[in-house]
Amino acid sequence: MRGDLDRRSIATLSAGHGGVDFASGAIPALIPFIVSEFDLGYAAAGLLMLAVTASSSLVQPLFGIWSDRRGTLWLLPGGLALAAVGIGLIGIAPSFAIVVVLALAAGIGVAAYHPEGAKFAAYASSTRRASGMSLFNVGGNVGYALGPIVVTPLVLWLGLTGGMLAAVPALVVAVVLARALPRLAALRPAIEPGRGSEGETRVGAMLVLVGVIALRSVAWFTLLAFVPLWIVSQGGSEGQGNRELSLMLIAGVVGTLLLGPVADRVGLRRTLIVTQAMLPPLILVFIELGGIAGAIALMGVGFCVVGTFGITIVLSQLYLPNNTGMASGLAVGLAMGIGGVAAVVLGGVADAVDLEAALVLAALAPVVGVVLCLLLPSPRRRIAAQPAVA
Repeated sequence: MRGDLDRRSIATLSAGHGGVDFASGAIPALIPFIVSEFDLGYAAAGLLMLAVTASSSLVQPLFGIWSDRRGTLWLLPGGLALAAVGIGLIGIAPSFAIVVVLALAAGIGVAAYHPEGAKFAAYASSTRRASGMSLFNVGGNVGYALGPIVVTPLVLWLGLTGGMLAAVPALVVAVVLARALPRLAALRPAIEPGRGSEGETRVGAMLVLVGVIALRSVAWFTLLAFVPLWIVSQGGSEGQGNRELSLMLIAGVVGTLLLGPVADRVGLRRTLIVTQAMLPPLILVFIELGGIAGAIALMGVGFCVVGTFGITIVLSQLYLPNNTGMASGLAVGLAMGIGGVAAVVLGGVADAVDLEAALVLAALAPVVGVVLCLLLPSPRRRIAAQPAVA
């Protein structure tokens, strides 16, 4: 299947990605209920977001290094199962401290899945790298979007213990992944990246890309943590806040489907620059106008941010072609994890000033990211009949 997408393998990896990100997506939906249950402030809500983000993101490069050196396919079902169990047990945690510990455990499961999953998605994508990675990310985006859609009514119906039911679909997908491991193992090339020469390593370009992703993530994770709370502060309900959060995430799924093929045609770098430049005005419209215009703007944010997740993963793999697992860990993990740290800092701003000030500061971060995008070099790769990468 060289030269074209291995759609069956991409579908399997995408389903696993959906399961693991479903567990991640449950956290923002649970935050308003946990805040109410334990009488927390904005900073504590940001701390919960940091717990799952730090463990799911900041340690991903370590899993990536492990992936490049050893090959760890078993982490796909194992990581998904750990994430599902951690999220499920949050519903019966007796204290906020236990909630944080369980979020950390779930995040480690998420971290275990992504580098190996992204590496094998690249193997299955051949020359259509952006399109294949977009399909891989669609599963994650759908899973993340389903988190609040599924968890919110369960918790409204059964209380926080209803969140335990959310673990069941993810555990089912983990079993499916375990059965598919032999077929996925056959995707591994004779000489894996990291064990042979694939192309030029460009560390400087990778560092600039990490900065771009980190600044994008400052805005993204702040919105994930505080969109429902902002809606509540404006007189809306917790359910309404989670519905708008879901709309943002669903728009991200659409962006993933559309922007991957666009990037294969017009270039990864060009697509990234345009979408990043749209973020600050869209976020400000959501904050200042609200209503239908704000909801549409929020959907635009999801389209631009989530729709470019796959593009930044492909760029990272092209800048570090001999270490694709570590590249994926840096792009999905370390850089995005910085956004989780920012959510705590901006939560402190919300407590000290107000939530609007924190959201406005989050909107300004992508402005610097656009400048860094302009500094990104065009990636080089040794693939015949390569698509546009400018």
